[in-house]
Amino acid sequence: MRWTFKPEPDHDKAAELARSLQVDPLVAGLLVQRGIGSFEEARLFFRPALEHLHDPFLMRDMDRAVARVERALQDGERILVYGDYDVDGTTAVALITGYLREYTDLVASYIPDRYAEGYGISFQGIDFAADNDITLIIALDCGIKALEQVAYARERGIDFIICDHHRPGDLLPEAVAVLDPKREDCPYPFGELCGCGVGFKLLQALEQRKGTPVEELLPYLDLVATAIAADIVPITGENRVLTYFGLQVINSRPRAGLRALMAGITRTAYQVSDLVFQLAPRLNAAGRMEHGQQAVDLLTERDFNRALQQAARIESLNSGRRVEDQRITEEALSMIREGGEEMRLSTVVYKEDWHKGVIGIVASRLTETYYRPTLVFTRSGGKLTASARSVKGFDLYQALEACSDYLVQFGGHTYAAGLTLEEPNYEAFKARFEEVVAASILPGQLQPEIQADLSIHLGQVTEKLARILEQFAPFGPGNPAPVFQAGPLYDTGYARGVGEGGAHLKLAVTQDGVGPIEAIGFGLGEKLPLIRGGRPFQAVFSVEFNQWQGQSRLQLRIRDIRE
Repeated sequence: MRWTFKPEPDHDKAAELARSLQVDPLVAGLLVQRGIGSFEEARLFFRPALEHLHDPFLMRDMDRAVARVERALQDGERILVYGDYDVDGTTAVALITGYLREYTDLVASYIPDRYAEGYGISFQGIDFAADNDITLIIALDCGIKALEQVAYARERGIDFIICDHHRPGDLLPEAVAVLDPKREDCPYPFGELCGCGVGFKLLQALEQRKGTPVEELLPYLDLVATAIAADIVPITGENRVLTYFGLQVINSRPRAGLRALMAGITRTAYQVSDLVFQLAPRLNAAGRMEHGQQAVDLLTERDFNRALQQAARIESLNSGRRVEDQRITEEALSMIREGGEEMRLSTVVYKEDWHKGVIGIVASRLTETYYRPTLVFTRSGGKLTASARSVKGFDLYQALEACSDYLVQFGGHTYAAGLTLEEPNYEAFKARFEEVVAASILPGQLQPEIQADLSIHLGQVTEKLARILEQFAPFGPGNPAPVFQAGPLYDTGYARGVGEGGAHLKLAVTQDGVGPIEAIGFGLGEKLPLIRGGRPFQAVFSVEFNQWQGQSRLQLRIRDIRE
C-alpha cells in the first residue's frame, strides 16, 4: 500500500478561514484542501440546501424535453420509461415512472433483458413500444450512442427523450431531446450527474415550469441518493446536495420498496457506504440473476406487504449471486495463476459459461487482488462480452478506444466499462490491451494508494473534532472521510486479532502520554506482529464514533500500519 499526502493547504488562506469560521486551524486546513476558501463556501458545504441545485433549464435540450412530456400528458399519449438494468437505471426508471403515474395511467416501464437484449436501447424494446401504441420513450442511463435504434423508432412513429450521463460519440441520436451534461455543447455547470440524477433534473424542470418549489420533489431523493452511491459518481456539487437530502429521506421516510429491502439489514442510520454495500447489491441482483424489472416493481410498489414479498425474492436472488460470484472469482484466480499471467500489467480472462450477471463483480474482485486494469469475459448471444474495471488514475475508457478496431461496441466511464467483441478477435484484443496499458500506465498506478490529508498528533484527536468531521459527510468519491497520519504510536498491550481467523485488528493507541484511544483496523489482522512488544509504529486513520449498544465512543478507524 502506497501512502501519499494531499498538497499542504495554503497556510494564510487556512488561517483566515479559521478566524472567520472560528474553528480549529486543522479543520480549516481540511476545508481548504477541499477547495473551500471562504465563509460563504463553507456555509454551502456545511449547510446543503435544495436551493443550491442548478436551474435545470441550463441543460441543453431541457426546454424541448419538458415541452414534449407536457404535450404527451395533455394529449393522453402512451409513454414508455426505458432504462438500464443496473441500480442507476432501475432507480431512474422507478423515479420517472412513479412521477408520471401521478398524472396519467398511460405509462409503462421497460428494462431490457441482460441476456436476450443486452445493454442499452434494443430494437426489441422499440417493437414492444410500437406494438402497444406508445408514441414517446424516455430513456434513462442509456441511449447516448443509440443512433440506429432512435432512427428506427422514428420510422415507427415513436419519439425519444434521452437522459444519459455517459460520454457521447461523435454523433448524437436524432431524438426530440438529448439530456446529457457530458455533451460538449451543454453549458450545464455540473457534469457528474448519474443517470437517475439527469432524470431528476427533468422532474425538477417539469415542476419548475408549473411554479412548484423543488422541495415538493424531496420524496424522490431516496432513489437519487441510492443511484449516486451505487454508480460511484463524485459526491461533490449537486450530487452532495442530492445525497444529503436523499439520506434524510432514507433514514426517516423511505418508500415502501426500500423500507422492505432494509427490513433484513441491521442499521440505525444509513450512510453512503451502506447504500453501496447493502442496498445496491440487492437491487442489482434482480438484473444480474433474473430481470431488472423486478427492482423497478419493488421501487414503485406502494403496498408495504407486497413490497416485503418482492424484497424477499430479491434477497434470494442476491444470495444466489454471492454463491456464483465466489465460484467464478476462484476459477478466475486459478486461471491467472496457472496461466503464469501474474506478471502482466492487465488482467484479461475468459470462460464461456461464466454468469454474465456477475462478471462485473468478479472484475472488481480481481482488481482488488492484482490491482491492475481488469476485464472478465463470457459468451453471450454468439459473441464475447466483458465487464471492465480500472485502477485509480488510469482511464479505462481511453484504453478501450485505442483497441476499438477489435470491438463490436463498448461504453462506460473512466473506471468501469462494458464491451463486446467477436470470439476470433479475443486473443488479438487481449494482446493489444496489454500493449496499451503497458505504454500508458504509470508504476504508481499499479499499487493501491491511501491518501492522507494531514499529519497530526494524537492529542489533536478529540470528540469535538470527531463531531465536526461528521459534518463533512456525506462521504464518497470527491469528498472522502478525512484521513490522518500519526506516529510514532504505541499499543497499550491490548492489541489482538478479532473476527473470523483474526482478520481484523483491535487495539488501543497512545502517543507521548496521550490516550489510550480505541482503534479498529478492518482486514489488518496480519499487521499484529508489527505493533506487539511495545514497538513504535505509524498509522493512517480516520476519526469516528463507534456506536455500540446505545453508547458512542471515540475511535480511530485504522486504514494501514507501518513500522
